[in-house]
Amino acid sequence: MVVKIGILKIGNIGTSAIIDLILDERADREDIDVRTLSSGAKMGKKQIEDILPKIYEFDPDLLIFISPNPNAKQPRIAREFFTKTDIPTIIIGDQPGEKAINKMKEQNLGYILIRADAMIGARREFLDPTEMALFNADVLKVLSITGTLRLVNHAIDVLIQQIVDEEVLELPELVVTAELAVFNAGFKNPYAMGKAIAAYNMAALVSEMNIDACFKIDEPDIYIPMVTASHELMSAAAKLADEAREIEKSNDSVLRTPHAKDGSVWVRQSLIDTYK
Repeated sequence: MVVKIGILKIGNIGTSAIIDLILDERADREDIDVRTLSSGAKMGKKQIEDILPKIYEFDPDLLIFISPNPNAKQPRIAREFFTKTDIPTIIIGDQPGEKAINKMKEQNLGYILIRADAMIGARREFLDPTEMALFNADVLKVLSITGTLRLVNHAIDVLIQQIVDEEVLELPELVVTAELAVFNAGFKNPYAMGKAIAAYNMAALVSEMNIDACFKIDEPDIYIPMVTASHELMSAAAKLADEAREIEKSNDSVLRTPHAKDGSVWVRQSLIDTYK
């Protein structure tokens, strides 16, 4: 069976750039077929109403909706739309989406909310295309090394297998804390693990700083230094995550979990080794 996965990207968080690629990193899985629709940077009512119906033309077996703040007005509209279908749906979002947890449970929607997938410092005086790209690169480094993306990937793989086996689906209900993420990273060295936990929590703090700077503070002489500081903090978090991975590399203990063609996952924790 080939499982058809529809992915809707409304606006952007760090995970958005990579969510479809981590499911099929070598582009040779034979058990899934993925289609992605995006509204680009915008997440307005017009964009959502335009692309929502289009994903159903693909007739997906599983739907993934990813956006900043799933509790915001427009993502709420999308969630209401999903409840009218019988397609299992996962909502992937950032920390502000935690306010919508009870509602998503009522709507029978799965969710993965990532605290370290921080809001960007979106003040015009500060944020240009270069800064935007650099920030997202740092976010992805933190999410990758700390085990967050492996956790997201595993949760989706579990659902894919349940669909293949025609089992009752257990949609994920995950708030990704530092400890939950790092547990999935497979660190062997406790110092590497400590650095990864620190990096994740630093990234989560960036989210809080930018929410204040973008929505709660009106004075430019205050919000401009604050978004600048938040991006410096994310850069430092990425460097700390890099240090954690370098420790694991020096010990030849980096965990690798590639997909086979049939969708199963190989596991190895030594570079020159056989897969289990």
